Amino acid sequence: MSESDEVTGATRLHTAVRDMWGELSASEREVAQYLVSAQPENLLFASAQELGAASGTSNATVVRALQRLGYAGLPALKRELASGFTSATAPEERLKQRIAHVGHDLEQIKDRVFDEAVERLDQCRRLLESEVFEQAVRMLADAREVVAYGVGASELAARHVVLKLRRAGRRARFIGATGFTMADELLDLGRGDAVVILHPGRRLREFTVLTERARAVGANVLLVTDVPKGPLARHADVVISAPHTPTGITAESLPGIVVMDTLVLALASLDEPRAVEASHQLTVLRGQLIDRAEPKQRKG
Repeated sequence: MSESDEVTGATRLHTAVRDMWGELSASEREVAQYLVSAQPENLLFASAQELGAASGTSNATVVRALQRLGYAGLPALKRELASGFTSATAPEERLKQRIAHVGHDLEQIKDRVFDEAVERLDQCRRLLESEVFEQAVRMLADAREVVAYGVGASELAARHVVLKLRRAGRRARFIGATGFTMADELLDLGRGDAVVILHPGRRLREFTVLTERARAVGANVLLVTDVPKGPLARHADVVISAPHTPTGITAESLPGIVVMDTLVLALASLDEPRAVEASHQLTVLRGQLIDRAEPKQRKG
């Protein structure tokens, strides 16, 4: 993490505490005072429970204090403190820092991973407003075909939603191509389709080309991203925030996968007969693929 990036994140935190100090409760002030006195790298790897214990409060108070200070949650604070961390520090050095902060105690390692996963998913759930969720569900329900695009770590979530949609009786396909090969994948995109973009926050030309193509042919765009107010969001019909991991301890695509599971279950509830029939056909096909011949007995 470069010094300038640390100062930027820390300055934002100090300013928020100064401006909101009069609005904080006594316990929230304890949290705020601890946050501004701690080293940014220590906050980066701390859980809400650990921050609550260190400030003499609780994890719930930590979350409330952060929200009062203008952060969506602890992952949002960590992301600001870690701004530029991935680009300024080599991967092997980031791994060394993660191990150094986590330690070698297996129970502690388990707690760290699960704590960060819970924090990210809790923040994702809070940020997913009911109106936005309903709009996303309706978009997918009305789609002729759903096209999911994801590259790198986001490919897993994109492939996952395509699999789940097909099993729910919906037409869906995955695109993960980049460069010139992506052009062939976009030829079949048409009016009435829904494009789901799993966007990790990195600016790639392919994302812009895909949204522009969707607009040109009359397809809708659902953007699932760590930067819901970024440039790409202006070209999307619906935007869902999926907090990125500031530490690399948990999978980048974790919130995206859970968001996709939520959307597909909602779709199945809207058209239960279709989902049930698709499940039945899947079971029939699987049964046909099972070799029911009795295994031959080996001669002694």
